[in-house]
Amino acid sequence: MKAKRRVIMSSGRPLGASRTPRPPRRRPALATVVPKPKSEPRSSAATSQAEAADAARDVEIDLSVDLGRGLVLPNPILVASGAFGYGVEYGDVVDVDRLGAICCKGTTLKPRIGNPTPRVTETPGGMLNSIGLQNPGVDAVIEKYAGTWAGWNVPVIVNVAGESVSDYVEVTRRLEGVPGIAGIELNISCPNVGKGGLQFAIDAGAAGEVTAAVRRATDLPLLVKLSPNVADIRPIARAIAEAGADALTAINTLSGIAVAPGRGRPLLGNIYGGLSGPAVKPVALRIVYEAAQAVKIPIIAIGGVTELADVLDFLSVGAVAVQVGTAIFADPTLPVRLVDELSAECRRVGVTTHLDLVGSALPNRAGAPSAKGVEYRP
Repeated sequence: MKAKRRVIMSSGRPLGASRTPRPPRRRPALATVVPKPKSEPRSSAATSQAEAADAARDVEIDLSVDLGRGLVLPNPILVASGAFGYGVEYGDVVDVDRLGAICCKGTTLKPRIGNPTPRVTETPGGMLNSIGLQNPGVDAVIEKYAGTWAGWNVPVIVNVAGESVSDYVEVTRRLEGVPGIAGIELNISCPNVGKGGLQFAIDAGAAGEVTAAVRRATDLPLLVKLSPNVADIRPIARAIAEAGADALTAINTLSGIAVAPGRGRPLLGNIYGGLSGPAVKPVALRIVYEAAQAVKIPIIAIGGVTELADVLDFLSVGAVAVQVGTAIFADPTLPVRLVDELSAECRRVGVTTHLDLVGSALPNRAGAPSAKGVEYRP
């Protein structure tokens, strides 16, 4: 006898099986509809704030910097001597015309082959370099690069070095009137052979003497670079300003050494090198802070600039512009990016020029120099 086939309905219950009565279905309660409140009209204060924000985005920010004698930089972000070569080396990766200015490699009267190797080593937060002012000499620099510089919109400032006052004067005379050269930056952290190798930069008399001599030799804008390797920068800054400098740049590198593996000798071929990078920023801030209280000419800060915060710090202690140096080796595009970031920051804080940010951290009255202020106080 065949078994009866069971037919399964979609309910899963066999046909003919008894149905379990279901409770009566309840109609769901009607949802209470709460009317959406009408949006309140924007208050006049809120409207004013929104309009002000829109207007701020459209405000043109003036980043220009007047260094005197007709040299007006389009913006305050320069590239430091030694870090950007002669500018042409970075032409394929950086729009050089967007920079505030280029300070080219140190240039001397005659060609220099530089110091023995090794010349460079990394340090915590920076680097030591002992290049030794390797360069082809002023005549070769003019012949090879000045024509290119003349075709750029960015001002090119030639960094000049020497071992005597006559060296500085002669190099400057050869640069005078050359198209493409917008100014001179004196590197006075060089040994003065006339004074037993003492650096011009660490003696107020020598610093003033070389500045005055170069001032008499040129009508070009004259910047003088300060050394941090001094106890009190103020008398040196005053001597340079009184001798006719149009601006100061601060700082040059700090003197340092590194030890070779095995610790049997110093690492660098010249023993001593110049320390640069983020590690020197606190020293640079101190020098700019003190110099800004001592002179009235513009100050361009150098030392550890790697981001916008560094630029703003230097502006707050009295600098009107900055130079970017060591950080360029890691990121050549940084200086141009800082131009855009500074413009955005000016808009954010509601100023139309970065000069409104200059000096915010300076005291109302000039304070004591750090030579009298850094001793430990329990």
